[in-house]
Amino acid sequence: MNLNDNPFVSSPEVVQARRRYRCVCGQAVFFRNSQCLNCGRALGYENGRLELVPLEPARASDPTLLRVAGDVDEALYVRCANFETPAGCNWILPLHERDAGQTLCRACRLNRTIPDLSVREHAQGWRLIEIAKRRLVSQLLALRLPVASKLVEDPQRGLAFDILAAPPGGRVMTGHADGLITLDVAEADDAYRERERRALGEPYRTLLGHFRHEAGHYYWDRLVEGSRWLDDFRALFGDERADYSAALRSNYERAPPADWPARFVSRYASVHPWEDWAETWAHYLHIVDTLDTAASYGLDAGEFAMGITPIPRDALWRPDAPDAARLLQLLNSWVEITAVLNEMSRSMGQHDFYPFVMPRPAVAKLQFIHMVVADTAQQSR
Repeated sequence: MNLNDNPFVSSPEVVQARRRYRCVCGQAVFFRNSQCLNCGRALGYENGRLELVPLEPARASDPTLLRVAGDVDEALYVRCANFETPAGCNWILPLHERDAGQTLCRACRLNRTIPDLSVREHAQGWRLIEIAKRRLVSQLLALRLPVASKLVEDPQRGLAFDILAAPPGGRVMTGHADGLITLDVAEADDAYRERERRALGEPYRTLLGHFRHEAGHYYWDRLVEGSRWLDDFRALFGDERADYSAALRSNYERAPPADWPARFVSRYASVHPWEDWAETWAHYLHIVDTLDTAASYGLDAGEFAMGITPIPRDALWRPDAPDAARLLQLLNSWVEITAVLNEMSRSMGQHDFYPFVMPRPAVAKLQFIHMVVADTAQQSR
């Protein structure tokens, strides 16, 4: 299937990764797999191709050297050094990167701090966190966004992660500051995360959701601050120069604006323009990756008999933008497929798959983010 012809996909410049993979034996394999369960073939994610690829030994004299099975260019790879750790990273890196002293893949080299792995709960939590982070990084690369390690590639503008464990009686605050994203390893524990979700009145709380939200703060700094997009950002989201600390205090001390459902993609988005951007950014990544996955498996929202009123074109920020029609198709596909998936979740007694509603102002903001991302991708070519 050509994903660029699929109605789920907004444009070739923005969505390039597919999520359906097969081993050379024909067996379906999945993004996190390191081995085919049917034939035993080694697998690895090659981020340059955005593909999970079948692997074979390249040289009998060095079992660490691998190549993609069936490749004609004889490119050599090695596994990420975190393959043998609790992270179980299945990504591979080109041999020339190892020769240059790098042993970690594009995703793992972003880590500045990891928790004490001698603590069993920390090791288990870190494994789940790395699975979510690899999904995030693969999508950022597919969107052609800048993903450079703050530790080894771009100290000034790069990205890094601190995965921390709280001290006894203490707490780790999830957040972003100057390219550094911090996450509490306890968030990998389902019971802890559910308690936090209920305590904060959130409809949705996941590891991947945390990463996408905090990445939004990072990319606001990278793509919007001081750019030609800033005035339009302020017109849509508000003036980010408003006191952020005061806004956070108000969020925890007072009820949100009564009209927030008509203006924002989530309640937390109403706190401050930065949070509105980060929440909308996270939803954009949710939409693109989920529909990219749906397209990969041949799902067609047009086949769902939901009868839902579509989002009108005049809800967009720039209805006459060159890619507006395809973006609108993407958003309406999202409305259709999430309605079905919500019903399926209810059929299993689970929370709604997507417990949100997109008001018209949020649709306009999603288009703004789409245009920022597409422009960044175009400049990276």
